[in-house]
Amino acid sequence: MQLKRCLDNLSPLFLLIFVVVVGSCSSKEQPNTPPPKPVLNFGISIDKKFVDGPFDGRILLVIAKTNDPEPRFQISDGPSSQMIFGITVDQLQAGTEVVIDSSVFGYPIQSIKNIPPGDYYIQGFLNKYTTFNLANGHTVKLHMDQGEGQQWASSPKNLFSTPQKVTINPATGGNFKISLTNEIPPIPDPVDTKYIKHVKIESKLLSEFWGRPMYLGANILLPHDWDKQPDARYPLMIFHGHFPYTFGGFSETPPDPNLKPDYSERFKIEGYNKIVQQEAYDLYKQWTGPRFPRYIAIEIQHQNPYYDDSYAVNSANLGPYGDAITYELLPYIEEQFNGIGEGWGRFLYGGSTGGWEALAAQVFYPDEYNGCFAACPDPIDFRAYTVVNLYEDENAYYLDNDYNKTPRPGHRDYLGHVQSTIQESNHKELVIGGRESRSGDQWDIWQAVYSPTGANGYPRPIWDKMTGVIDKEVANYWKENYDLSHIMKRDWAKIGKKLEGKVNIYCGDMDNYYLNNAVYLAEEFLESTTDPYYGGEVDYGDRAEHCWNGDHENPNYISRLRYNTMYLPKIKERLRKTKPRGFKLINWGI
Repeated sequence: MQLKRCLDNLSPLFLLIFVVVVGSCSSKEQPNTPPPKPVLNFGISIDKKFVDGPFDGRILLVIAKTNDPEPRFQISDGPSSQMIFGITVDQLQAGTEVVIDSSVFGYPIQSIKNIPPGDYYIQGFLNKYTTFNLANGHTVKLHMDQGEGQQWASSPKNLFSTPQKVTINPATGGNFKISLTNEIPPIPDPVDTKYIKHVKIESKLLSEFWGRPMYLGANILLPHDWDKQPDARYPLMIFHGHFPYTFGGFSETPPDPNLKPDYSERFKIEGYNKIVQQEAYDLYKQWTGPRFPRYIAIEIQHQNPYYDDSYAVNSANLGPYGDAITYELLPYIEEQFNGIGEGWGRFLYGGSTGGWEALAAQVFYPDEYNGCFAACPDPIDFRAYTVVNLYEDENAYYLDNDYNKTPRPGHRDYLGHVQSTIQESNHKELVIGGRESRSGDQWDIWQAVYSPTGANGYPRPIWDKMTGVIDKEVANYWKENYDLSHIMKRDWAKIGKKLEGKVNIYCGDMDNYYLNNAVYLAEEFLESTTDPYYGGEVDYGDRAEHCWNGDHENPNYISRLRYNTMYLPKIKERLRKTKPRGFKLINWGI
């Protein structure tokens, strides 16, 4: 009240000055409201023309510096990879927007807020999932292969956007809209020829496990004139490896004289496409020659919801692929195409994944196969799971000490130069598939094949995908069920005589993925065997990279094209020792 009376006694002019001064002081005392921070995000939605939803799957955002090829084909291990970010979606309706913001994990840059300012091509993608009600009682959602060999970027029925060029600057933000307007078309079935046939059977064993019809297939290279000699029976050569669309490396057509030479970055060779064509035609000429040994060569199609092949063994997460291949698919092929149909007439060979599969099938089914030739096999001893000792190391990503974390290498060249780390490869898979082993890539399939099933129905992780911390309980499960070196040592008293003379392993001593480390450990055991001595062969290529296969005379870029013939002298010697007396094999000379 006193202040009011004082103000009433002031002149109007003084009062005006007082109000202005007080108001000015009052406004200066108020804190400034900061402007809102710029926000960068990408809204991805499915075009409403796709009415077969709602959709389960993984929404991916790919950001690349170029559009050649499209961004979705530019994700890889190593320094050339472009950026990718991912979110899992359940029951996503067409037209509903999924937002990729700074909280979404990415590779090789972990957040969109760290994207360097510049011009980019952006592309959205949906890798669709199918629901499986498994025989073990779990329900899982995984990508069902559509005939492409579990390749998310090219799998039919997956959705993608047309790449668009944009300018990105996290400092200024931006809200980019992406619509998935395209669907990848179906892949046509391969065409049969005189020599190459394609078979596909529904597997009772696998269908029971997956809760829906599941199939096995094979691409078959038939012996010359096999149908003109109905009483003849032929050995079966099983070429294990990644998903084959059709039988590769065989052509009845001479090389195209007008073919424009390409450049192989892997082998640093100009015109490698011409070499490939010539080798394929040379095999045809050998195959039909009058004195060439007659046998059936096959490549198995066992793509599945986790990967482009099953690793040819029984697995808690993939089902009984080992039994399905050995007891369902192979007998069917042998019956259809005059195979011998007994273990002494079957041989296994392959490289990398195929090398592991060849050795694993021989070890797990010692009576059903008469020899394996395992080239550059995936880790066959988990004390050297590439460069990780699963039983002693605590972390897969780093060598820890008191003051530093040294990243473990994942890929090198023959001089030891490192192109990527184990952590980088695993983080790429984490973005593409999440934590459920759904990337369709290398580390995830090892985990899917070897691990027990987790409480959520998916493979139990061997290590934390983000941090690399190893789960020792899972590691011990791997050891007892899939460490091939350990299993041979543990069970030698039971299986040694059945494996005598059958185990042959080849690897370059500078394998890009350090696979030679496990071969050294397996060789140490094999050379120590007695009663019986293993009686096979372990050999190394000097400074040879992935995937050296035992050929000391030719460079890898040639020998890798000759898998179907290069082990024949050793197979012939094995058949001479083991085939039943009086059994005639055409053109084998035994």
